[in-house]
Amino acid sequence: MSTAARLKGKTIVITGASSGIGRSCAVEFARTQPDDLKLILTARRYDTLKEVAAEIAGFAKGVKVHPVKLDVSNPEEIDKFVGQLPDEFKEIDVLVNNAGLVKGVAQAPNISPADINTMFSTNVTGVIAMTQAILPIFKARSDGGRGDIVNIGSIAGREPYQGGSIYCATKAAVRSFTDALRKELIATRIRVIEIDPGQVETEFSVVRFGGDKEKAKKVYEGVEPLTGEDIAEVVVFAVGRRENVVLADTLIFPSHQGAATVMHRKTT
Repeated sequence: MSTAARLKGKTIVITGASSGIGRSCAVEFARTQPDDLKLILTARRYDTLKEVAAEIAGFAKGVKVHPVKLDVSNPEEIDKFVGQLPDEFKEIDVLVNNAGLVKGVAQAPNISPADINTMFSTNVTGVIAMTQAILPIFKARSDGGRGDIVNIGSIAGREPYQGGSIYCATKAAVRSFTDALRKELIATRIRVIEIDPGQVETEFSVVRFGGDKEKAKKVYEGVEPLTGEDIAEVVVFAVGRRENVVLADTLIFPSHQGAATVMHRKTT
């Protein structure tokens, strides 16, 4: 059976879908199953979500897109999320926990408490809260439950590095939560999948440097980083496997990278 056939009729939630990996996932799911799919796209930037929906409408006429303004760092918004969905979008099959960010490169004891709170509330609490909001839908299905949870982690959750202590800690927390959740759901047909990218060029570095695009650009000098599309292809592949196949743990590097801080940069 093809990936398109396995995705037919699915309802998929993607957080952080306005840009980067999340946006790429939305487009890749729609490209793979353009005839019968429902996408719930969430992010803080609602206008940008509408642009993604318009892009998908241009090539995938059978895909229904429902944009939702959602800040995953706000538990009250997540509490209302499922209840406010239109009835045709409530039978969710796949949750892609993609929303995440990094703030600054400060080292202890000079890390801003506000930055610490922002990273943990988005990267950790947001993932847990979204999972808890959607999981009852999965567990209500036959055979103990059915559905897919895809958590976008990072190499940072495996290899902490200087100047990234808080971000690395948040991604390590996601990794532990994912592993524990998989064990807790072992008696069900619910798949728990983690995908850990290495260096990917998105708005990630721009956010890290407080909007300084020149600083962000230097991160990618002399290298060819992964793109959001590269990660999206793996997400769709994982979700499109036969139900008994779980791509539990995937680490993805560009060819110039061998570890979190081991990279080969070309010089001119």
